[in-house]
Amino acid sequence: MNEIRIAVIGVGNCTNSLVQGTYYYKDLKVKEGEIVPGLMHPELGGYKVSDIKTVVAFDVDARKVGKDLSEAIWGKPNCTAKFYDVPFMGVKVLMGPVMDGVSEHLKHYVKVSDAKPIDDVNEVARIFKDAKVDVVVNNLPTASEQATWFYMEAALKAGCGIVNGIPVLVANNKDFAARAKAAKIPVVGDDYKSQLGGTVLDRDLLRLCIQRGVKISKSYQLNYGGNTDFWNLTDWNRGVTKHRSKKKGVDAVMTYDAPFSVNVSQLEVLDDDKICRIEIWGENFGGTPISLEAKLRVVDSCNSGGVLVDGIRCCKLALDRGIGGVLESASSYLSKSAPVQYPSEDEAREAMDEFIAGKRER
Repeated sequence: MNEIRIAVIGVGNCTNSLVQGTYYYKDLKVKEGEIVPGLMHPELGGYKVSDIKTVVAFDVDARKVGKDLSEAIWGKPNCTAKFYDVPFMGVKVLMGPVMDGVSEHLKHYVKVSDAKPIDDVNEVARIFKDAKVDVVVNNLPTASEQATWFYMEAALKAGCGIVNGIPVLVANNKDFAARAKAAKIPVVGDDYKSQLGGTVLDRDLLRLCIQRGVKISKSYQLNYGGNTDFWNLTDWNRGVTKHRSKKKGVDAVMTYDAPFSVNVSQLEVLDDDKICRIEIWGENFGGTPISLEAKLRVVDSCNSGGVLVDGIRCCKLALDRGIGGVLESASSYLSKSAPVQYPSEDEAREAMDEFIAGKRER
């Protein structure tokens, strides 16, 4: 199989974990039935994680722009866990247009470079083409609406697949999805589900309550961590799309209305650690009260790594098959705000595995 050449938009913690992972798993040899920590699919459609090769990177922070990607992934304000010594990659981080990628609120952490930005969409498309990019991965800060669409248009012009990791509605945009389908450009999105995160856990707990006859009266999900994404989300104007994305993921399993609240806070001392607390109240036999509490702690960006490598490989499979448009099955399993929501993770996983096996088109 050929390598999968990717462009990363935003050199933050998620990109850091992705790049480390492509090297960490390079000598992976898996016995049949063996569980590999962090991977849902050690091999996907013949592609391994180590087949993913980053060949283009864009950012706007002065501590990253102009540097080799192997160095830039450790530039502040990145703060994720180090699990592999990434060698020199020969990929210089390019200066992209700032647009709405850095709000006044986010300037508390981000130092915008004074380098001249590459702000012509045709020029970015040419860069993608010249580097033979297969898949463009959007890891911009949440609510980077204008900046996201700039790169999505460039990807479409260059014929690259798209994995949209943030809650800007790309896969959910019917016009763009139709254009991508006509151009045979596959799209996975929107907004990564963590491999085992608050949305996945919350959905399964709510579904279990419903299945076991517990009438849910109300619930909440509280997320807090120390990275810049959490700081970004404390600005309501920036965080509103994330709140909607999380609510959409949870609402998909509810068969009736019950009040649900979601909130995000930042505690800087946690660095890239994330803590999620969930509480569900309801009525049990005879109307007696029941409540459930859960707490999950993860390294936030690493928790998206296994999802991201699957999204990239599904995109490449679709490109190999000449299939464009939203990959509904992969999006449902890998993204919070997928256009098509399956009632359970089991059904979404089964649908995605059918796509991988070539038993369904999308």
